[in-house]
Amino acid sequence: MALDPRRKKQLQTLVQKLGLAAHIPVNWSLLDLALTHPSISPDANYEQLEFVGDAVVRIASSELLFETYPNSSVGEFAAIRSVLVSDRILAEIAKCYGLERYLLVSNSAAADTIGETSRLADAFEAVLGALYLSTHTLELVRPWLDPHFQQLAAEIRQDPARQNYKDALQEWTQAHYKILPDYRLTETSLIHGDTDRFTAQVWLKGKCLGEGKGRSKKAAEQAAAKQAFGKIMNYE
Repeated sequence: MALDPRRKKQLQTLVQKLGLAAHIPVNWSLLDLALTHPSISPDANYEQLEFVGDAVVRIASSELLFETYPNSSVGEFAAIRSVLVSDRILAEIAKCYGLERYLLVSNSAAADTIGETSRLADAFEAVLGALYLSTHTLELVRPWLDPHFQQLAAEIRQDPARQNYKDALQEWTQAHYKILPDYRLTETSLIHGDTDRFTAQVWLKGKCLGEGKGRSKKAAEQAAAKQAFGKIMNYE
């Protein structure tokens, strides 16, 4: 079915906002589908393209990190990538281009402000999926997405606390064992000059893979996950 001319013009405007030339080989029907929320159509919506886009954003960010930081460890790559591909970051990038203006969504779904971040991130991944499937390359993705990831990756590297080893470790354990790591926390009384109040251990299949300390429970768990991830990468 031919795309409505007004809708196609809207999508062309979005593509131009991405900095892509007007003559690029975009599959406009796929892009329209990528910006159709399930509340509009239970069958023809962005869910399948989101599935493709989830892989696209991971390979795009992985390529960028590999090219930009060739001396970094796999663990650091994974920890940074976990932040780059998070719903929060993807939704922020989507907002940079006003993606919400092009998303077809029912009034009831749009009123759900709590789900806005997830909704925008899903649609953003679907757009990446549509652009990838238009050429089966990243030529319509990386030219405009790279600058966002380059800046974010540099900021994350300058502030290691933002690196998400917990998500990276969880992704690895689910892929290899279909289970989640188990964190065990203890709280200790602070000794003069010590700021690390919590100690965390991360366990997998009956073995302690890592231990870390931190001012907060989250910081301690991240430290334990970082140690565990380092061990895993060395084992592999």
